[in-house]
Amino acid sequence: MPEMTIGRRGFLNIGVGALIALPAESRAASDETVPNSSGTERPKLKAPANAADCHMHIYDPARFALVPSPRVAPANAALPQYRLLQKRIGTTRVVIVTPRNYATQNEATVTAIREIGPNARGVAVLHPDVTDAELNRLDAAGIRGIRFSLGDPASAVVTADMIEPLAKRIASRNWHIQFNMSGDQVVALSDVLRRLPVQLVFDHLGSPPLPAGVSHPSHQLIRRLLDANRAWVKLSGAYLNSRIGPPYPEATAIAQDFVRATPERLVWGSDWPHPTSPGPEKPDDAMLFDLLVDWAPGDATRHKILVENPERLYGFS
Repeated sequence: MPEMTIGRRGFLNIGVGALIALPAESRAASDETVPNSSGTERPKLKAPANAADCHMHIYDPARFALVPSPRVAPANAALPQYRLLQKRIGTTRVVIVTPRNYATQNEATVTAIREIGPNARGVAVLHPDVTDAELNRLDAAGIRGIRFSLGDPASAVVTADMIEPLAKRIASRNWHIQFNMSGDQVVALSDVLRRLPVQLVFDHLGSPPLPAGVSHPSHQLIRRLLDANRAWVKLSGAYLNSRIGPPYPEATAIAQDFVRATPERLVWGSDWPHPTSPGPEKPDDAMLFDLLVDWAPGDATRHKILVENPERLYGFS
């Protein structure tokens, strides 16, 4: 076993009083600054082998033109820049989600999946008129779901009435429907969600309105769907679920409630390059990864969230 140098910050509280020594390289500064990410240090928490980042976006306007949108697209957010983030936080698997700035044009996502290889999957944005041939092509390319980003009507490229027709189109595939919408929208669409014939995935902790948080009806609805093995939640977007800022205590309360209830139905995502993060500075991705220490205490629980659950949901082998 290689010798480890343990310094003042070389120990990490893993919960219930347990302490583990961390290798010095996990605390060292990254070799290169990661665009769209604050800070330079690596996480204190060491990612397990085959850890997956299950929510990020690729913006590659040099190769794939963006669609006109009121939403400003991040710069320096193509695959080469994302590889720097992987090197910094230690994840090796990734799920690429087509952002709104590409509307239903999924080629930047599909191309990045192909360039990464077997460690990549994707989530597309589609309309109900998509052909069966295109669904087959996307499936072969590694797409495993369809996203509905409904929280900002001004930049939305899909509508709620498309959800059920598309869910029926993919019911025979091992795909899911992914939702990025407010807790109030979750409640408004509760009848639709209950009858969809596919698995459901909720972005960014389900986004319950604050200060209600876990007391909001949307959180209770998502909890019931998780308990029934109908849904999954992405432990992502801490900064979207906190009015206080780092270390995002309101988001921690929401995440901990999910972890206590159904850790086998959760995955983690960075949300890099953080297209909707508030404030002039981007979040510190090392800190976001380290939130898992408090959100999901215990190596076994974190291994489920980072490795085992993504294998089940996205088909990593």
